[in-house]
Amino acid sequence: MLNARDILETITMIQDEHLDVRTITMGISLLDCCHSDVDTMCQRVYDKITRYAKDLVKTGEQIEKEFGIPIINKRISVTPAAMILAACDDKDAVKLAKTLEKAAVACGVNFLGGFSALVQKGFGPGDKELIEAIPEALSVTEHICSSVNIGSTKAGINMDAVAMMGKVVRKSAELTADRDCIGPAKLVVFCNAPEDNPFMAGAFHGAGEPDCVINVGVSGPGVVRAALAKAGDCDLTAVADLIKKTAFKITRMGQLVASEASRRLGVPFGIVDLSLAPTPAIGDSVAYILEEMGLECCGCHGTTAALALLNDAVKKGGVMASSHVGGLSGAFIPVTEDAGMIHAARCGALSLNKLEAMTAVCSVGLDMINIPGDTPAEVISAIIADEAAIGMVNSKTTAVRVIPAIGKAVGEELSFGGLLGSGPVMPLSTYSPAKFINRGGRIPAPMQSLKN
Repeated sequence: MLNARDILETITMIQDEHLDVRTITMGISLLDCCHSDVDTMCQRVYDKITRYAKDLVKTGEQIEKEFGIPIINKRISVTPAAMILAACDDKDAVKLAKTLEKAAVACGVNFLGGFSALVQKGFGPGDKELIEAIPEALSVTEHICSSVNIGSTKAGINMDAVAMMGKVVRKSAELTADRDCIGPAKLVVFCNAPEDNPFMAGAFHGAGEPDCVINVGVSGPGVVRAALAKAGDCDLTAVADLIKKTAFKITRMGQLVASEASRRLGVPFGIVDLSLAPTPAIGDSVAYILEEMGLECCGCHGTTAALALLNDAVKKGGVMASSHVGGLSGAFIPVTEDAGMIHAARCGALSLNKLEAMTAVCSVGLDMINIPGDTPAEVISAIIADEAAIGMVNSKTTAVRVIPAIGKAVGEELSFGGLLGSGPVMPLSTYSPAKFINRGGRIPAPMQSLKN
C-alpha cells in the first residue's frame, strides 16, 4: 500500500534527482511483412508499424500527465531488417530504411531501432546487403538506429563481419561529417545481443519475441548518488545494500509505467530493463555514483571494482521490483552521455584501456566514445574484436559504439546535442592490428559454450 512518505520520496526523486522512465519501447514483428517485391514489402512494413504504434506517443504522454512521471522517449523496435530483406528479389536496404523513417515520423517516436543484422556465425541472405547499406541509410534518415551482432558465446566471433564493421563505422562518420559525425552514434556492434533491449541504438525485436510487446527502460543514476550522499561514511556492504533498496524503488516505478502502457495499448508487457542510463545533465551520472563511493575521479584505480559493486546491486534490487526483467539491465557507461564520464575523459583520468576493463563488469560496453578522425578501419575493427572477446568469454552482452571524429584530433570535441551529449576525442594505440583483422574467418566459441 502506498503511504505519504513513499509518495513524497518519489516526488523528490523526480524533481531533484533526475528520476525518469527513459523509454517506452514498442517491439513489433515484421516477419509477416516479407514479400519478394521490395515495394510491396515496404508498404506492408509501413502499414503494420503505423497500425500498431499509432497511439504509442499519445498513451505515453497520458501516463506521464496522470502519474507525474517523466517519460523521456517513446520508441519502436522492429525485427532485424536483414531478415525481411532476405525475401526480396531486389534487396534495396536503403529503400527499407526510408520506409522505416517514414513510419517513425508518422508515429511521432524519438527513434526506431532494428535496421539490424545477426551474423555471429555467418552471413545469410540480406545480411551483407543491409550491412553495406548502413552508412547511407543512417546518413539519409534521422530517427533510424542500426545494430549488428557479430559474435556470441555459443557461436564465437565472425571476424569477416568484424572487418566489415570497421569500414562501415568509418564510412558512416565520413557521410555525416557535416553533422558532427552523427551516423555512428546511431550504430552499435554487439556480441551476445539481447532480443528485448528497449534502449537505443541497439534495440531490435528478436525472432523469439511475440508479435507486439511493450518494454520499458528506467533511469535513476541521480537517485542512487543522492542516496549514497545521504548515507555518509558507511562500509561497502552497507553501500551495496543501499543501492539495492534504491534500485528497487526505481524499478517499481518502471513496472508501474510498463503495466499501465501495456493495459492501455492492449499489447503484452515484455520486460523492464534495470539499467541506470545517465544523461549529460549534472547529477545524472553513473561516474558520479562511483565517485560518491570514494573515488577521486572516475577512471582511477578502483573504478572497475566500484562499478562491479554498483552493477550487481542494481540487478539484485531491481529484479525484486519487476515481474519480468530483461534487456541489458545494469549500469551504462557512455562517455558523451554522462557528465561525470565527460569530465573524467577531458581531464585524462579515463582512458580507453580503463573503459575496456570496466566493460567486463558493466551493462554493455564501449559506448559513445569519440576517436581520432584518421583512425584506420582496421583499428576500429580491432576495438570491436577486443570488446566482443570480453563478451564471448564472460557470457555477457558487450558492444561498441565509437565515433570517428572526421577532421578532428585528440583533445578536440564533438557535440551531438540532447541525450547524446558531447565529449573529447580520446587517444588510441597507434600500432596496427591490420594483419590480424585481415586474416578473417571465425574465432571459435570458448569452452564456456559447451554447457549441454
